Order: sequence, then structure tokens, then C-alpha cells
Amino acid sequence: MKMIYRLHLSFALLLLFIIAITAVLIYPLLLNNLVDNQRKELRNQASLLMELSPVMPLMPAMPLMPIMPVQKTYAQTFAMQVPAVATTNAVLVAPGEKVVYSTLSSEATADLMKFSKLDIPGSRGIWHGKDDQYIVETLQASPNIEPDKQGVTAMMATPLSQVKAMQLALFKRLMIILSVGGIVAFLLSIVITRRLVKPLGDLRKELSKVEMRRFSEVRLIETGGEIGEVAKAVYDLAGELEKYQRTQKQFFQNASHELKTPLMSIQGYAEGIKDGIFTGEHADKGLHVIVKECERLKKIVTEMILLAKLESEEGIFHMDRVPVRELITETLERINPLLVKNDLQIEITGLDHGQELLIYADREKLLQALINIMGNAARYAKETIRIQASADLDGIDIGITDDGEGIPEPLLPQLFQRFAKGKNGETGLGLAISRVIVERCRGRISAHNEPDGGAAFVLRFPALQTNARTL
Repeated sequence: MKMIYRLHLSFALLLLFIIAITAVLIYPLLLNNLVDNQRKELRNQASLLMELSPVMPLMPAMPLMPIMPVQKTYAQTFAMQVPAVATTNAVLVAPGEKVVYSTLSSEATADLMKFSKLDIPGSRGIWHGKDDQYIVETLQASPNIEPDKQGVTAMMATPLSQVKAMQLALFKRLMIILSVGGIVAFLLSIVITRRLVKPLGDLRKELSKVEMRRFSEVRLIETGGEIGEVAKAVYDLAGELEKYQRTQKQFFQNASHELKTPLMSIQGYAEGIKDGIFTGEHADKGLHVIVKECERLKKIVTEMILLAKLESEEGIFHMDRVPVRELITETLERINPLLVKNDLQIEITGLDHGQELLIYADREKLLQALINIMGNAARYAKETIRIQASADLDGIDIGITDDGEGIPEPLLPQLFQRFAKGKNGETGLGLAISRVIVERCRGRISAHNEPDGGAAFVLRFPALQTNARTL
């Protein structure tokens, strides 16, 4: 089942559950409230009945007197002054159980008087008459009223069935309101769910494009919240995969070109020597070219294998704390023959401020990365190469700058890609290897041109530890 249908079904079941629980809790509560209100009304009616009762001499106590006739005007006055929610029955009893007013039959009056005297457990003031159940309230006259009304008791009874009918009517209205509200809420949930699920459906389509490697066709799903963040992440991922795929294609194209050129030279000279086209001095020159191209091929293949291992294999980096001073010193020792050959000067700053800068890296591999960058700077520098080390709260920077012509602007964006090289470049893999090494050591490498000329490479590593000491 699709997610949208599951959400709809879940919300519908939740609404039904809420309505059912509400009905179960509200239905008896309505009856209790209506009964309490009716009892209050009965007490008010009983008080009014005793106020309207005619003043008469008290009669001797009798077991049960027949219902005394009440004057018409008194009955009409009571009916006008005591409007009941349901049909209300009233019995007025004088001292000695003398019934002075009753709207019930003699038998029903006697039963009601017996019920009022009994405290039946669980009855809750509900009298079970022959034809119905009645809510009964009994009120005795206050001692502070007229002497001829002292001891008078008023018993009021109203049918429970009419209260239940009112309960049912109110419950039906409540259920109608809850049902309409539930339907409106369900319709709103459908609209909201569609707005939530539709971007997920669109995102699934874009992910299917990623699965089929159609990275360039992936579009950004415009939506908000966490789904929008996921959509943006998928879009960025597709862009990175597209770039990676394009880089891979360029890599194979460049690798084919780099390998094809020396192989053609080797094949041409080898066939010429074999067929006797090159003899004597020309044959020696051809053999020299073959050896040189073989060395170049070996270097390219070695660097390609190294780059593949650096990018894919785990466990080949042995991380430790490396002092920046020692790292730069050893790099200069390794690169010194090239510096002497090109008559270049080295300027070092940032290592004589009483601090020992430490980075967490693989010493040998990072040394190789620095040698590649220094070798690149040595090929293009005119007179000087500047090395600067600096540190702040966030990290340590190692900058290498030459005073050459700088990096061509079209080459800057792909400078650290495979086989990207300038006019004096060798294999085009040195800077790519350096980038992988620096990144695997949790660092970043970037390049730019200085305003006054020359190329600058900056290696930035996370801050590890700075121990102040006197050098």
C-alpha cells in the first residue's frame, strides 16, 4: 500500500477512535449532568410549591389520607409558576403524613412516600414506578417559616425517560458536530498529506534517475522542511556524481592519450629497427627514445596505481603527530637538487615564533604530497619559493608560493584533477595525488594566483596541539 493511503487510513482510524472514546465518555456524563440539573430544578420547584401552598390548620396524623382537593386557582398558579423541563409530579405532605396536594394517583403517591422514607443503596434517588423511572427530590420546610407550614414536606418526581430523551438528543447533536469536524479534519489531512507525500513521490522519481546514472537530468524538488533538505542533498549528490562520472570519462580519455603517445613512439622505433629502417646512429637514438618512453610509461602507471590505492584502499594511512618544522625541513632536503639546478632561493616564515606546530597525518605520504607541490613550484618559479606556516584556533596552514607566471585561469578549476597539467607539466597526476593525500589526512588543499604574480598553494589541517616552548 502506498504511503499516502496508509496515512489516510491511519488518520481516519485515529479520528474514529477519538470519536468512539468521546462517545463512550460523554454519553454517561451527559446523563449525570442532566440528572443533576433536573434535581436542582426540582428543589427550586419544591421550594416554590411550599411558598404557594394555602395556609390551613394542621390536621391530625393519619396513616395515609386521601388526596385533598386543591383549589383550581392554586393548581393553575403552581402550573404557571413552576414550568418543568419534563412533566413534573408533586406531592405536598403535612405533618402526620397528611397529603395536602398531589399530581399522582393515590397508589403512586403512597409508593412515592414509602420510597422517600427508605434509603435504598444504589438507588441514587431514582424511584421505579409502575410505568417509568422517576427522579425524586424531597424538601422539608425550614423551621423559620410560618408556624402553619412547619413540618411540611414537598416531594417532586420527574420521569427519567424524558431526561434520557434529552440526553439522546444532545448526544446526537454532539455526534453530528464531532462527525462534521472529523470529516473536515480528514479532508484537511488529505490536502496536507498530499502536500507532504507529493514531494516524496517526485523525489523517488529523481532517485530513479540517479539509479539509472542519468545524473544530469535530476532536478531540484522545490519544497520546505526536512524533505526540502533531503531533496537538496539528492540534487547535490547527483551533481557530484555527474562531476565524478565526467571526471572518470576524462580520466580514461586522458590516460588513453598519455599512454598512447609513448606507446606509439616505442612501436614506431621498434618496428623501424626491426625492419632495418633505422641503423647505426639512428638505431641507437631510437633505442634511447624507447628506453625514455618506457620510463615515462612506468612513471605514469606507477602514479595511476598509487592514486587508485590512495583513493580506495583503507589501512594504508598510518596517522601520527607530525611536527610541521620537521616536515618542511625534510621536504627541502628531498627537493634540494632541483632547487640547486634551477638556482632557486627558499624563504621560510612562521616557524620561529616559539611554537611547535603539530598536525595529525601520515608523515611519509604527506611528505610526498609536499614534494609534489614543491616540485611543481620549482618548475615555474623564477627566483624564489616562499614557505609560510601559520596557526589559529581552527587549524594550521602551510602555504607554498612561487614568483612565476601563475596558473592559467582556465586551468584553476580542474588543477587537482587527474592529467590536468600546464605547459611544463609531466604526468598531470602529481597534484591529484597530493589532493587525495591531504584530504585523507583530514585537510584541505587549494590554489590561487597572487595579486603580484605567482601561484600559491595552501594546505590547511585541523588544529591538533600547540605547545609553547623556547627554540
